[in-house]
Amino acid sequence: MTYRRTFLKGSAATLGASTLPVSAVRASETGADRSEQQVRTDTGSDGMVSTVHPRATEVGADVLRTGGNAIDAAVAAQFALNVVQPHGSGIGGGGFMLVYIAEEDELYSIDNRERAPLGATPEMFLDDAGEPIPFKERITLGEAVGVPGTLRACDVALKRFGTCELSELITPGIELASGECSVTVDEHLASVIEAEREKFNDAARSVFVPDGEPLQAGDELVQPALADTFRQIRADGIGSFYTGEIATATADAVQKHGGSMTVDDLARYNVTIDHPDAGEYGDLTVRTQSLPSSGGLTIAQLLALLEAFDLGQYERRSAETYHRLIEAFHLAYADRGEYMGDKALVDAPWQGLLDAEYVDQRRSLIDPDSAELAGADPGDPWAYQPGDPYRVSTRKRSETDGSKRLKSPFQSDLGQTTHFTTADSEGNLVSWTSTIEQFFGTGIMVPEHGFMLNNELTDFDAKPGGPNQVEPTKRPLSSTSPTIVFKDGEPLMTIGSPGGKTIITTILQVILNVAEFGMSLPDAVAEPRIYADVDPAVVWEGTVPATARRQLGRLGHDIEETATPLGNVQAIAVRDEEYFGVADGRRDGSVIGL
Repeated sequence: MTYRRTFLKGSAATLGASTLPVSAVRASETGADRSEQQVRTDTGSDGMVSTVHPRATEVGADVLRTGGNAIDAAVAAQFALNVVQPHGSGIGGGGFMLVYIAEEDELYSIDNRERAPLGATPEMFLDDAGEPIPFKERITLGEAVGVPGTLRACDVALKRFGTCELSELITPGIELASGECSVTVDEHLASVIEAEREKFNDAARSVFVPDGEPLQAGDELVQPALADTFRQIRADGIGSFYTGEIATATADAVQKHGGSMTVDDLARYNVTIDHPDAGEYGDLTVRTQSLPSSGGLTIAQLLALLEAFDLGQYERRSAETYHRLIEAFHLAYADRGEYMGDKALVDAPWQGLLDAEYVDQRRSLIDPDSAELAGADPGDPWAYQPGDPYRVSTRKRSETDGSKRLKSPFQSDLGQTTHFTTADSEGNLVSWTSTIEQFFGTGIMVPEHGFMLNNELTDFDAKPGGPNQVEPTKRPLSSTSPTIVFKDGEPLMTIGSPGGKTIITTILQVILNVAEFGMSLPDAVAEPRIYADVDPAVVWEGTVPATARRQLGRLGHDIEETATPLGNVQAIAVRDEEYFGVADGRRDGSVIGL
C-alpha cells in the first residue's frame, strides 16, 4: 500500500502556520465531534526546539542561535523546564534521552533513570499485614524517592556530545528562577498546584502555597532557593549535587520522610550510554528506549502485531481500527507486565517477544468480531528464543491474586512528566523524556534548595516476586519512550510524550497515523487517542466518535464513561533540508524553528 510512503503530504500552507486547528482524515464520515485538538507548528532549516512551555522553548532556541548544538539546546531547555514546569521534571528526577549524531550516523541512549538506594528492599511498599500500601500514600513516602539522574545526564551528554559548558546553559534557568526574567503561572500549573497542595512539605508549600493561598494563573513564580542551587552547580559543578552539601540535604530530606537514601547512594549514581531498541513497520525503523523502559520492546511488539491487519483499509476512527488496537494493547501489556524489568538485573525474552512465529500466534487470538482479550494471560516468548531466564523467575498469576493481577489506580498510569525535542543545523537530534513521576513527585521539596524529589520507585511492583520487584540499585520499569523514526537509514522524525503507561500507546498511534493512514504530522498528533492495558477499561479522548464507542461496547469492550486527555506530544519531522516542528495543544506546547 502507498500510505507508508506519503509522510507529510500536507499542503504548503500547513507547513508555515504557527497554530492550526486540525481535523483528522475522514473524520466527518465517522461522526466525530468537530472540536479538534490544536497543535502549534513551525519550520526551519537551521534548527528546531519543541517543548511544553514557551519560555523553555525560547531558551533552547537562543542556544541554537548563539552557536550551540541540539544537545546544548536540550540541556538548557531542561534547566528552564525545571523552573517553569517544576511539577513535571527537574534535577530531582530522571529520564531517558536519545541523541542522534549526524556526523557519526549513530543513535545513542543516555539512560538517566532513577535507581533504588542500597537500603531498598522488595517488601518496602507493603504494610504490616503484607499488603501493598495504598497508592496515594505510597507516592508521598521517602521510600518512593529514587536516586536522581537528570543532572548527571546533562553533564555526561555535554561532555560526550555538546559544545557548551554546563555553567553557560544553566544560567537562563537561574535568571528564570530568580525572577530576573519573569515567569508567570499558567492555568495548567495553577490547576496542578491546587490538586496536589495537600502532599507538599513545608518547603514546597512556601513556594507554591505562600501564606496558605495557592498560586493562581497570572501570578509571578519566583524560586530563589532553586536559583541559589543552580548558582552553586554553576560554580562548583555537579559534584555539589552528588557528593557535596546539596547531596547531604537531599539524603536528609528523604530520610526525614522514611526513606533510606544516603549521600553514598547519590555519589554512586551514573548514567548508562546505550543503543535504543528497534522495531520495524513497512519501510520505517522505529528506535525507542530499551529496558528498563518497556517502551522499545512493547512498541516494537505492537507494530509487529498490527502491521498484518492493514489498518489503512479501515477508517481511522472506525470501530474496526479501535478494536484491533485495543486487543493488541491487551496482549502486549500482558507480556510487558510478566517479563520486563531492569535489564541489568533481569533477563527478558527480547528475541521471543518479537519472533515472527510468536507474534503470529499472539495475533491469532484477536477475534475481529468479539472482544476477548481483557485480562489476557501472557504468552511464552521464551519458547521462541534460545536460553532460559536465570536472573529472576517470572511471577505467574496464580502466585499473585488468584486469576487477577494487582491493579493500580489509573492515576498511576498517567504518571506525569515532560517531553522535549531539539534539532540543529548539522542534523543532530535529541528526543528527551524527563520526569519526577506524579505531578510534583512525592511533594517533598529539598529544604533551602528548591527542587522537588521524584516518586519514581512506585513504578516498581509493590508485591515482591516478579521481574519488576524492588531491589537495591535497580531501575524501576518505565514506559518512557523517546523515539526517533528512520526511513531508508535517514532520520524521519523525533517523537515523545508524557503519560506513564499511556506513553506507549500514544507514541504508537502517532506513528500509525503517519505510516498507515497517511496523515501529516500535525494531524497525526492531534488525532484522538485511546488507551488500554491488560485491564478491561478502555480510555478514550473526547473526539473519539460516539458511534465507534457504541460499536466497541457491543463487541464487549469496557468503555469508560467519560473522556480523558492522553499524552502531550512534541515532535520534529526531518524533510529534505528542512525541519518541521509540532507541539501538542493538549498542554501549552511551544515550537520555534530557525
